Amino acid sequence: MTDTPSILTRDDGPAIAYHHYQRKNSAPGVVFMSGFMSDMTGAKALAVDAWCREHDRSFLRFDYRGHGQSSGKFVDGTIGKWAEDAVFAIDRLTTGPQVLVGSSMGGWIMLLAALKLKHRVVGLLGLAAAPDFTEDLIHAEMEGEHRAQLERDGFITVPTDYGEDPYIITKDLIEDGRNNMLLKGSIELAMPVRLIQGQKDADVPWKTALRIQKQLASDDVEVTLVKDGDHRLSEPEDLDRLRATLERLIDRVSV
Repeated sequence: MTDTPSILTRDDGPAIAYHHYQRKNSAPGVVFMSGFMSDMTGAKALAVDAWCREHDRSFLRFDYRGHGQSSGKFVDGTIGKWAEDAVFAIDRLTTGPQVLVGSSMGGWIMLLAALKLKHRVVGLLGLAAAPDFTEDLIHAEMEGEHRAQLERDGFITVPTDYGEDPYIITKDLIEDGRNNMLLKGSIELAMPVRLIQGQKDADVPWKTALRIQKQLASDDVEVTLVKDGDHRLSEPEDLDRLRATLERLIDRVSV
């Protein structure tokens, strides 16, 4: 497996780094979408990559603009722009039906991409999926001082347990997030959906998975709550669960 990504350049500038392989007679293919300030080299992305190679199935993983090996600055990104990157990559690089897998913020991007590509998406698998997190989990919990700073400076910095660098939360990110919120109305997706959520997740409340289930139009939605699971869901047993769930979902949607 090469570590050097291919590059897909958008007409409006950003260069999207990706790894993709196409297999004949392997529909549906699989697309992985990573989380906020994460990238396509994480444990879950690589676990899905390895599973697809083992099962001779087409697979795509990529970095949004401002993430990983793609071009652009993270602070210039928004939920809408990252969703555009996902739709662009799927449109340009994949053929036939696809199963989308999204981790954390990638679960939000996964839903937005599926709404744009309903004719191409046949199944969804979310891992600690976090739609609307910019409003419900960041802005709603901001202290007055942080809200004032966001208005004054256009950004704030927030410490994180997932790396040395703090998260940079911009006013554009918050405002654009409001334009892409999903949980206040019906999510008009009818395909099978599988959601895996840790009950010890300190970042995304486990009840978020139940909110997603409720708002989805699909009747085929299964939620797996992991009693001892954290936000990463990257322990060996978590990766085994991810692979097993993906395999069952693909069996469910394969034709």
